[in-house]
Amino acid sequence: MPLDEVLRHGEHVMTVCNACRYCEGYCPVFPAMEQRLTFARGDLTYLANLCHNCGECLYACQYAPPHEFGINVPNTLARIRLRSYEEYAWPNAFGTLFRRHAVSAALAAIAVFTVVMMVGTTIFGAELMTTHGRGEFYAVIPHQVLIALFGGVGVFVVLAMSIAIARFWRDSGETDGMPPLPVLAKALREAFTLTHLHGDGNQCLEAIEDRRPWRRWLHHCTLYGFGLCFVSTSIAAVYHLVFGWHAPYAYTSAPVLFGAAGGVGLLIGPAGLFVLRGRRDPELGDAEQNGLDVSFILLLFASSATGLVLMVLRARAAMGMLLLVHLSCVLTLFLTMPYGKFVHGLYRTVALVKSVLDTARAARPQRGIPTPVGAPAPTYGQPIGSEPQVVSPSARSTSVSPAVDTGVLVHHKMR
Repeated sequence: MPLDEVLRHGEHVMTVCNACRYCEGYCPVFPAMEQRLTFARGDLTYLANLCHNCGECLYACQYAPPHEFGINVPNTLARIRLRSYEEYAWPNAFGTLFRRHAVSAALAAIAVFTVVMMVGTTIFGAELMTTHGRGEFYAVIPHQVLIALFGGVGVFVVLAMSIAIARFWRDSGETDGMPPLPVLAKALREAFTLTHLHGDGNQCLEAIEDRRPWRRWLHHCTLYGFGLCFVSTSIAAVYHLVFGWHAPYAYTSAPVLFGAAGGVGLLIGPAGLFVLRGRRDPELGDAEQNGLDVSFILLLFASSATGLVLMVLRARAAMGMLLLVHLSCVLTLFLTMPYGKFVHGLYRTVALVKSVLDTARAARPQRGIPTPVGAPAPTYGQPIGSEPQVVSPSARSTSVSPAVDTGVLVHHKMR
């Protein structure tokens, strides 16, 4: 579906939701929506990336298919989210190419990098299929070469993601600089605890009335597994550059322990999320995003699996070849970060920062309108009022527009 059509449909959906407001207690998307009377492109991409796809609103919506309004908020926001990855990518052509050929591009990159490294190591006299002492990685690829290669890729990736985030922040309507530290702290706490991945206040929906914790837990495994691997690499860099302690390190050393724990998390998380993709209600997502999902899962799993195997077999003759394959997987993962599913975590975190910032702004006393003493803070996780099986116009909020609230409204789960 073309971008303009996706945005027009998104505007229609948000307009209907803004008139209804039944789901305003589920997550931050609906309070943020209610602060707007119209929905420009920047508003829609902000709301789309603020959505955690918990699924509650779809099953609570009386206007969901087969109703003639066809309101499906999770699917609509997923479509807009996907377009935002491509629209904000830098360079844009890379985002377009990777979205269309994500899996094949990832596999091709791994193969190309592996072949290029094999040729390079052969030219410079390194023997791949031989035992290098206790696993001397730098006998295969010199440390300076690794620093230059991954350092250059790292600079490019940081630049590309910084430009993408700046574009997203600007389009969301923000022109100020760094948000206040309390705002950042609250947003980061919500991001790292995945607060909004359980829309009913407890678990995430997989289908109608099917609430399970697995999606949230597996995201935790993936997020913190990636973080532990980063910590492992950082400690190893300090060992090498500051103390002059060169790899390989003992199995009881900090780099190996953190790396092993992170590697296990990056096996469990991506594998579990791949299984859940096949079980989850397809109405909750966008089928066009499958390529990005699968490629990201594949690269995370391959990077972790090859790293763990390399750690176990580092003193064997196969170490050299395993090292090249592992480095190719990691290099491909890094290069595709600005264009693949990795950016959803960045945009979602930035959207949470804006959400917390907007909430703080709305809470400030307005001129001539004092803030009520002891007014409760907004809470998410349940709709306003009890959830009916059959909803009539008289049972809806008084804010419902007559143009929207017509006839007897049958609850989505009664289909």
